[in-house]
Amino acid sequence: MKITVIGSGYVGLVSGACLADLGNDVICLDVDPRKIEILNNGGSPIYEPGLDEVIKRNMAVGRLRFTTDIAASVAHGLVQMIAVGTPSEEDGSADLQYVIAAARNIARHMTEYKVIVDKSTVPVGTADKVRLAVQAELDKRALDPQSSFRDPGFSIVSNPEFLKEGAAIDDFNRPDRIVIGANDEAAIKVMRDMYAPFQRNHERLIVMDIKSAELTKYAANAMLATRISFMNELANLAERVGADIEHVRKGIGSDQRIGYSFLYAGCGYGGSCFPKDVRALQRTSAEHGLPLKVLEAVESVNNAQKSVLLDKITKRFGTDLKGKHFALWGLAFKPGTDDMREASSRVLMEGLWAMGATVTAFDPVAMQETRHLYGDRADLSFSDNSKDALQDADALVIVTEWKAFKSPDFSIIKARLKTPVIFDGRNLFEPADIKALGFEYYGIGRVG
Repeated sequence: MKITVIGSGYVGLVSGACLADLGNDVICLDVDPRKIEILNNGGSPIYEPGLDEVIKRNMAVGRLRFTTDIAASVAHGLVQMIAVGTPSEEDGSADLQYVIAAARNIARHMTEYKVIVDKSTVPVGTADKVRLAVQAELDKRALDPQSSFRDPGFSIVSNPEFLKEGAAIDDFNRPDRIVIGANDEAAIKVMRDMYAPFQRNHERLIVMDIKSAELTKYAANAMLATRISFMNELANLAERVGADIEHVRKGIGSDQRIGYSFLYAGCGYGGSCFPKDVRALQRTSAEHGLPLKVLEAVESVNNAQKSVLLDKITKRFGTDLKGKHFALWGLAFKPGTDDMREASSRVLMEGLWAMGATVTAFDPVAMQETRHLYGDRADLSFSDNSKDALQDADALVIVTEWKAFKSPDFSIIKARLKTPVIFDGRNLFEPADIKALGFEYYGIGRVG
């Protein structure tokens, strides 16, 4: 099948590369020539484990191409998959300007029937706006007396993505479900054909109306964010009453109605999805006169939780941190990515700097992005490895749960720190074990 993916960011690039890997003929369009140049030279503008190999493999056999040519991209694909960014506006709503611009570009160049797929995460009602934008452009073309254009017709589909950064290739290739929101059988058949390789073992497609599909994506992310904030609140309570949140997690997670996923207490969630999608769903609800009070609390708890490590540090070292130096392990909002959007590390570092402290940071992949965000600062340095980051620091602070941080050599940590203090924002270690080694240990909701 010939497929055009509009947008070569995270969702578009992963989707396009994986669809090509299934044997489809895929063109990825982006209006940013820098991105396209990087991709055509065999690189990738984003970090995602395994993605480079998939891109190179499919470029080599001609199934995956990258272009800035809008007309050529529209001419190519029966399926026109819109996977552009939908950043948050100041009021929390999703900015749809790139989605609508992509829809209009399709309409300006199409000469035959197209299935236009909203892959971007968009609010309920976006498909209606896309449909109106496309039809308006087609009507203009049909009314042009100098043109022989005849409206070829089109379908609109909502096909939300459920990709986790750091595991996106596996998520695409082994989906739990594939949600298809469509109102006509022709479009549903095209989507069934495109996703047929995933249907061989069992039915994964869930076909529904478009608005339900749009809401499903937001509902999924909001539910996961809710579980995280709920556990973080319980962790804070556990510290007050002398309970251990890890024991609580195991106790409730063993209930099959609850399960273990997304029940880990920590220093708050970040990234490109949960914060933005929770705010956008709240905005949609407010526009319809029905505030989502649970999600208001979820966001409030998460914002506060991002300061929990700083609070623990100031409780231990005081609020005047001039002359204090901290080793920071982990910068990305989660392991497996270089994404620094709304990362807890940013709140922590900015708080430490405001109090006069300096930071040496190490992250396996996110240091370049951190440099891009903060530039050259006297109070921020980077280390080539986790061990060297420890040298002469007053404490180690762990923010991202990279695998490489889970079994460190504690004798080296103790030897290189000025004082043997660990602030563990992801509960990687057992408190009693670390304290037995002579450390002061501060986790999230832990006792021992």
